[in-house]
Amino acid sequence: MVLNSIEKLLEKYENGETSLKEEEQLKNYFSQETVAPHLEMYKPMFTYFSVSKQEQFTKPLPLNFDSYRGKKVFIYKWIAVAAVVVLILGVYFKEPAVSSYEEYAYGTYNNPEDALNEVTKQLVMISNHFNKGISTVNYLEEVNKGTETLGYLNEIESATSIIFKK
Repeated sequence: MVLNSIEKLLEKYENGETSLKEEEQLKNYFSQETVAPHLEMYKPMFTYFSVSKQEQFTKPLPLNFDSYRGKKVFIYKWIAVAAVVVLILGVYFKEPAVSSYEEYAYGTYNNPEDALNEVTKQLVMISNHFNKGISTVNYLEEVNKGTETLGYLNEIESATSIIFKK
């Protein structure tokens, strides 16, 4: 008789329909050493609930926020000092300026024909890579043909739905 009531309580527990008193009955039953063999799988769950209920948090909580704020302000002051030092070192060790802007204004080629040859060589290389990419995408045309044939299947389905009056 007790086993039937425990099974009914377990069914209610799994559906989320038990009261706290009924859950306490389940915990008491599964805390025993002898449990029905087919209900052994529930025993670890209910023993875990009993053990975890007794756990307590013992670590002290720092509730003094003033000391925390003081540390925060202290850290920000040192970050500001470090930023100023970095700026000063950056200005002090600054590399000398380029003597003339015109030297770098047109690139590294002095002869315009050399620059044109280099640009055409680079454009040919880009074109070759682009053509390789396009050749791998050509398979999409076959996919498009396949999807067109699937469109015919939709027409067949609509015709059969008219015939069978779905």
